[in-house]
Amino acid sequence: MPPLRLGHLTVDTPVVLAPMAGITNTAFRRLCREYGGGLYVAEMVTSRALVERTPESMRLIKHDDDEAVRSIQLYGVDPVTVGAAVRMLVEEDRADHIDLNFGCPVPKVTRRGGGSALPWKTDLFTAIVNAAVREAGRARGGAGIPLTVKMRKGIDEDHLTYLEAGRIARDAGVAAVALHGRTANQYYSGTADWDAIARLREALPDVPVLGNGDIWSAEDAVRMVRATGVDGVVVGRGCQGRPWLFGDLQAAFEGSDRRFRPGVDVVAATFRRHAELLVENYGEEPKALRDIRKHVAWYFKGYPVGGDLRARLAQVETLAGLDELLGELDLTLPYPGEAAEGPRGRAGSPKRTALPDRWLESRALNEEQRATIAAAELDVSGG
Repeated sequence: MPPLRLGHLTVDTPVVLAPMAGITNTAFRRLCREYGGGLYVAEMVTSRALVERTPESMRLIKHDDDEAVRSIQLYGVDPVTVGAAVRMLVEEDRADHIDLNFGCPVPKVTRRGGGSALPWKTDLFTAIVNAAVREAGRARGGAGIPLTVKMRKGIDEDHLTYLEAGRIARDAGVAAVALHGRTANQYYSGTADWDAIARLREALPDVPVLGNGDIWSAEDAVRMVRATGVDGVVVGRGCQGRPWLFGDLQAAFEGSDRRFRPGVDVVAATFRRHAELLVENYGEEPKALRDIRKHVAWYFKGYPVGGDLRARLAQVETLAGLDELLGELDLTLPYPGEAAEGPRGRAGSPKRTALPDRWLESRALNEEQRATIAAAELDVSGG
């Protein structure tokens, strides 16, 4: 695979870490970077919270000094606020790449017209993307920093938006378009529609297109590229508990069959290091240890670790306590094979997308919906 080119940026390994709330903080990004190359995007931050400089928003956009590309994803529903957030990042030199979130299916986002619900309103989508691209273009003496968009197929199979939204984004001057091959209604259930990704790739021959959905292994990534012709892949849930997946992906795209097959000793050491990095990230041990608990099932998926020990790991409170529990593991146990691979995390089930009243009646905003949008720039987060 050739490098991924986003404006003046070159990503040697065409792999993007999908921003995931509560996951892709500095700790996890560091672990992933230590295994392989790619573009590592921080957790989504809301534009209003960023403009208001809330402590949490400022923490979310923090990057380690050695992160070569400071990548930030913004969520917003108001063109003025999104533009102001991009302007802040540009003027204060806080980012080298900005992504706009139009793919979040979480109800608290979509019921206010945001995330994967937003591209249905073409006037609003166009205004937000144009404002963001304009402000991003002011960086570095007019050279600009690359701005990309990430979206889903649409709200449901009867209300698809991805082809039109892709063309609008292309015409606005985005550096790339990423498509998760599911509708908002699907959430993370079912199978990602790689045919839709291929159709978007064909519709946008003059801008990089990235594919997202059901990449659980390096082999999946290679299959997606061959099936769709995309310029790169976006990996989300597949790397949870497996930062070494980025090493597999780099090897695969370099034409190597080298893969990481860690035994319990490596998994335990990586899990412990993740916890330690979270302490650095949050600046307090109790919060970091509460955070690492959700990673237990992902790291030890398929490994013969007893339910009692898993339960105690999921209640750990200190690094000392974590060390004691990890000391109970049989570190000689090898990689378990297929049991450690495949889907991870909750997929959920198909559900009707929560939308503002009468949202689907027109592709343009009415006055009541404009008022909803004006009130929707809240400090929310979603995947």
